[in-house]
Amino acid sequence: MAGARRVVVKVGSSSLTTAAGGLDADRVDALVDVLAKHAAPAPEGARAGAAGGGPDANGPANGSANGAAGAPQREIVLVSSGAIAAGLAPLGLPKRPRDLARQQAAASVGQGLLVARYTASFARYGRRVGQVLLTSDDTSRRAHYRNAYRTLEQLLAMGAVPVVNENDTVATEEIRFGDNDRLAALVAHLVRADLLVLLSDVDGLYDGDPASPGTSRITEVTGPSDLEGVEIGSAGSAGVGSGGMVTKVEAARIAAAAGVPVVLASATHAADALAGRRTGTYFHRTGRRAAGRLLWLAHASTPRGALTLDDGAVRAVVQRRMSLLAAGIAGVEGDFAAGDPVELRDARGTAVARGLVNFDAKEIPQLLGRSTPELARELGPAYEREIVHRDDLVLLDS
Repeated sequence: MAGARRVVVKVGSSSLTTAAGGLDADRVDALVDVLAKHAAPAPEGARAGAAGGGPDANGPANGSANGAAGAPQREIVLVSSGAIAAGLAPLGLPKRPRDLARQQAAASVGQGLLVARYTASFARYGRRVGQVLLTSDDTSRRAHYRNAYRTLEQLLAMGAVPVVNENDTVATEEIRFGDNDRLAALVAHLVRADLLVLLSDVDGLYDGDPASPGTSRITEVTGPSDLEGVEIGSAGSAGVGSGGMVTKVEAARIAAAAGVPVVLASATHAADALAGRRTGTYFHRTGRRAAGRLLWLAHASTPRGALTLDDGAVRAVVQRRMSLLAAGIAGVEGDFAAGDPVELRDARGTAVARGLVNFDAKEIPQLLGRSTPELARELGPAYEREIVHRDDLVLLDS
């Protein structure tokens, strides 16, 4: 933890806002104080104070944009929830709405307030911030994934602090089912982070309800077997946030399996987590880094349809890691376009893989069960290609 040079920090809505909605400036400033202390110094020309960052641009207490002397110098990417929560009070909403339209409206108002607050707070240390709003489509498609990676890398190279959030103003499934915990795990893999820190209003993972007598905090998780029999509660900040402990453990599992260790801790212990002191729950890495975009395809994409494969095609895709050809498809469901993610299912309906399809749903029925040379002869060279290429395909856990 102490030696991590690039760190992704995720903070939840409850750690930034009041219970009634609206940003809590003191909480935001307290978090920024910790992050600025541990962040690598910005290049001279990139400091906010160098371009009129305001009278406080040199830092509130120590007069330095570089943080405390001797502190570890890291590149930090901040994944921040709070857009919807920040927009509640300004719109007169007493609590997080359930309907999608008002969630999007709250996010539209709140996102501007959130990034403005971060901009002002980081400017006290002479640091600039860059807003990066993502959806699953931005990162499961090859070209979009490269663009997201380049943007984040360039912001870090220029000394800015990327502030990442889901694009809740236009997202649908992301708001309804997604959570920034999972987004943070995927961003940590995208930027090749050395550590992911998940901050919330709980101080770690417990072996039961933290409010019940006799429960204790789990300090380390070395693998899935450590969580067998552990009752992971779903309670979270229901008033302003969308996540809970289940989403945090799932995010930790995704990151750890992709080679990124995770610390789950309270936002009030952020300094301890970044300093490498024992706090919260530490999830050891359980796997190695995989092909980046495929992690997003597996965990962030929403299938637009499904293709049913015959037994031979299942073996070719799953066991031999081959592309999916038209000859192995027995059925098609859904209304999708070329480039959309689809599930690949066996004859029993079990999803065995997910991939980006090369044809529209309406085109595939005429291709079913036919060989590629036959299709090329009858329909032209545009059909002499895979339905799903193996480079755009990821196997799913059984």
